[in-house]
Amino acid sequence: MNKELLKVSLRKQAVFIPKAQITTKFTGISQGTSVLVANARKLGFAFSQEALEAIEASIPAVKMHIQESLKEIMGVGKNWTPLVKEWNVPTGESIKDHLITYFSNLLGIKNGTTLPCGHLIPKDTFPLERYNGCPFCGTPFQYWKLEDYGYGNKLTVLDLWQEKELNQHFVDLLQSKTALDASQQVSLGTLLKHFPFPEGIEVEMKETLMLVIGVLVKNDRAEEAGTFFKTPADILRYLWYQHTGFLQVITPKIILKRNLLNKSHTYSSFDRTSAGKLQAKKKLRLKYSRKEGRMVANWLNQLSQPAPVLCEIMHPKREMWVRFIRALRMVEFSKKKGFENLANLLDCFHQQKYTVTQGRINHYRLRYDADNTFKILKKRPGLFARSLFSNMLWFGPEITLKHFAEIADQIPARLLITLNMYAAYYFKPNNQRSVKTLGGTNKRIPANKFLELFTTEQLVGMQQELEDFCLNEMKKRFAQLENQNQSIFIEKCLYRMPIAIGDRSDQIQDMPSALMGTRFPVEGSSVRLFMQWGNDLPAQHLDMDLSCRVAYTDKTDFCSYSQLTIDGCKHSGDIQHIPNKVGTAEYIDINVDQLQKLGAKYVSFTCNAFTNGSLSPNMVVGWMNSKYPMKISKKSGVAYDPSFVQHQVRITQGLTKGLAFGVLDITAREIIWLEMSFGGQVVQQLSLANVEALLNKLNSKFSIGHLLQLKAEAQGLQLVDEAEKADEVYDFKWACQSAAVTQLLVDSKPNLEMV
Repeated sequence: MNKELLKVSLRKQAVFIPKAQITTKFTGISQGTSVLVANARKLGFAFSQEALEAIEASIPAVKMHIQESLKEIMGVGKNWTPLVKEWNVPTGESIKDHLITYFSNLLGIKNGTTLPCGHLIPKDTFPLERYNGCPFCGTPFQYWKLEDYGYGNKLTVLDLWQEKELNQHFVDLLQSKTALDASQQVSLGTLLKHFPFPEGIEVEMKETLMLVIGVLVKNDRAEEAGTFFKTPADILRYLWYQHTGFLQVITPKIILKRNLLNKSHTYSSFDRTSAGKLQAKKKLRLKYSRKEGRMVANWLNQLSQPAPVLCEIMHPKREMWVRFIRALRMVEFSKKKGFENLANLLDCFHQQKYTVTQGRINHYRLRYDADNTFKILKKRPGLFARSLFSNMLWFGPEITLKHFAEIADQIPARLLITLNMYAAYYFKPNNQRSVKTLGGTNKRIPANKFLELFTTEQLVGMQQELEDFCLNEMKKRFAQLENQNQSIFIEKCLYRMPIAIGDRSDQIQDMPSALMGTRFPVEGSSVRLFMQWGNDLPAQHLDMDLSCRVAYTDKTDFCSYSQLTIDGCKHSGDIQHIPNKVGTAEYIDINVDQLQKLGAKYVSFTCNAFTNGSLSPNMVVGWMNSKYPMKISKKSGVAYDPSFVQHQVRITQGLTKGLAFGVLDITAREIIWLEMSFGGQVVQQLSLANVEALLNKLNSKFSIGHLLQLKAEAQGLQLVDEAEKADEVYDFKWACQSAAVTQLLVDSKPNLEMV
């Protein structure tokens, strides 16, 4: 049994058991299966009847692999020991204790206890019996195994997957009409290794295509990979993905800037900006063999469009192309026989014998020439859609929508839904919009200044006109599909689940995954945040901080390493040095009832890299939640119980310095899962205005339920209240297959301009 494929299924709330490993018929539950069920229950999981029967009828190795995979995902083998024992009771430490300890060590005073890290803790300062390590430098010395757990009251039921379901998931990922998030990318990479590429499948998204091409090139099938490239932009995306690991083309200057910011430090003595700059530049240098150069030369030589058209596509990334042409020896290959197309392309590119379409658009736009502006835009439907809002304000909604209607059937459905979602968000005066720049952090941008030229009624009219236009276009597309069914069931929770468009997650969800914006109910009176990092890494100074920020109507407060206890929140202590190979952990307990009485609005959950660099790879952050009290070990301070975990994410190697991974809405008693990166070593650098802007953006998203209701209206399907009575059933289980959900985004014509 392949554990990688098992993990793919676990992300979709199922267990994969190959048919070949089911060797007997189900006759009853054996002792081995009962042990697995009991152990899975302690981790917060249960099995459907179908899955249970398949497990019982399979070979013993299947049970072992399932148990090992569940334990690995839930981190049972990791070190979850915090710095303070029984940290729910404050230790009473203060800045005075730190100052006395500092000067005692500086002056060599020997009145106290010397710890294994070398620091002397003076008498009458820190209560050492309360610590698992050094309270001064944050180095842990004691590590306790996770033994007493499994008291959670809510179980995640895992279904059965076999080859049919896994293959369907493979196809859904390849055909996804929206960009895959990090979890889906990892799953697709695993499936590409173990399954052949399905025949007759057309990959919808450029980013997904890069993963496919990467596998083909790795298997010496570069010629076949070349058939997937349609433009030079595709080739550049692939080359940059192989060089940096980013599926989007993040320019070198952005990567350098982020690395420099990550290497900076609050204290100048720890600043590593200069060294970081040299290191980042060295990593971005391009170096290719002649074999790789010939491969790319063949790809460019095979492109069918005229050279001026190809050069115009290359123009936005001209500086990067100059570097790649030099590193890949393209000029040398262009002089060889059979590379005439490449030679013509390079000549056109270097001498700039082409016209840039955006320049022509700007030329006519500044002269208020609507006819010529829209004439060009109609040849670039995707660009027209992305500039639709600003053109409505510039030329007026009537003429803009009139021209847009002529090419609306060429617009990908995901863009239509995006326009519908963000119309109200855009046409709102004085609205601070949340955007995430390519490779950057979440930022707020002001509303378009031209909104001030229109009255509130006119803006509302524009918004309504655009929303109606997009919905009518989607209805047309649904109506064109043949459907013999007569009834449909839509589970109510789908009206609160956003469609996965725009806000992709950069972090991996090894537990059953959730879409950004998903709301998790708070069942009890407290929420416990956790963070575990440093597993399998050597002992070193690696200071990651778990924090939260509480927002009131008229003030804010924060709980972090510098304020271990505030009203409604308690921190487990600041660990600055990780032990050898086993990792370490921090916690924060949030008392929801107390914060509600104090009038708090919401609490933002964050993690930061205080040391130089970005967040530690494979660091796990999340929260626990239960209607029953959650324990804290008096002996060790360990407060992690996998059966209480509601959601968790694993940090990937990236550029993120600080991450907000959730917001607790105190009034609604709900936790909103989000992913908002920000630059900063401490929680105080998190902008609450940015958090509110992102929440507003998530709230404006079109839900899966509303899209299904649109489908029902267009196809004349009757809504029924019971799934058993419906011809088409759409429930929470179906909606968890986010790649399959995107198949609702129906395109009238082949997608001419993939984003």
